[in-house]
Amino acid sequence: MSVNREKKEQKVKDLQHALSECSSFYLINFTGMPVNRATELRKQLKDHSYSLEVIKNRLALRSLKADYPEELQEHFKGPTALAFAKEDPVGLAKIIKEFSAQHKMLVVKAALLDGQYFPGERFDEIAQLVSREELLAKLGYMMSYPLTQFLRAMRASLSGFGNLLAQLKDQKEQS
Repeated sequence: MSVNREKKEQKVKDLQHALSECSSFYLINFTGMPVNRATELRKQLKDHSYSLEVIKNRLALRSLKADYPEELQEHFKGPTALAFAKEDPVGLAKIIKEFSAQHKMLVVKAALLDGQYFPGERFDEIAQLVSREELLAKLGYMMSYPLTQFLRAMRASLSGFGNLLAQLKDQKEQS
C-alpha cells in the first residue's frame, strides 16, 4: 500500500473520530481566505474549545456516516472546511458569524446540529439563538422569582403581624 493512500485512510479515520465526538458541525466555504486569516480563525475557535478542519471533499464524504442526511453530501463541492462543536453549536455559530462579518470571507454552506440538517440560508437564524448558558440562567431566574416573591410577602406579613402585636401590647399597657 502506498504512503499517500495510508495518509488518506488515516485522515478519513481521524475525521470519522472527530465526527463521532462532535454532535454538531458547520460546512464552510473559505474561498479567498489567506493563511494568516485561517490561522487567526483556528486560534479563535481553539480558545473556545472548537476546531476547524480543512479536508478534501472525497475524503470527507467517505468519513460521513450513513445516517447523516443526504442533503449534507451535496454541499461537499469546492473548498470546504468543517467547524466542529462538541458542546455549544450556537457559540460556534456566533464566532463564525463575527469572523465572517469582520473579514467578509466565510460562507456557511450547511450545518448539522445535534443530528438535524440546516441549509446555509438558515445560518443567521442559528447565530442569533440564545446560548445554552443564557437559557439556563433565565430558567433559574424564572424558577426562583415566584419563591422570592412568596418569601417577601411572608416576611412582610410576619413583620406586619409583629407590629400589630406590639401595638396591642402598648395599648394594653396604656390602659
